[in-house]
Amino acid sequence: MRFLVDAQLPPALVRALSDSGHIAEHVFEIGMTEATDQDIWRYALDHDAVIITKDEDFPNMLALSRESPVVVWVRVGNTRRRALLAWFEPLIGTIVEMVDAGNRLIELR
Repeated sequence: MRFLVDAQLPPALVRALSDSGHIAEHVFEIGMTEATDQDIWRYALDHDAVIITKDEDFPNMLALSRESPVVVWVRVGNTRRRALLAWFEPLIGTIVEMVDAGNRLIELR
């Protein structure tokens, strides 16, 4: 599965996803640090990527769009990178299962 990690989340999530056998990119790595949400959305559509974000705009865009990528909405407060990774890594399998089941919005709390 392919993932696109948004700017509010650390690049270390890319490594965790890659270590789990997935293709993952961070917006910084692909030169999209200043990209609009619409640009990131289009990139995800064009590359069949799941967006992982803390940005509430992406779930809102899902409701308004006919064509949409899957959005994983990370709803945890500010936390240290290590704590975020320890929380996120065990959820990767569940995320993949939910995407495979056809979920368009996956909200993680």
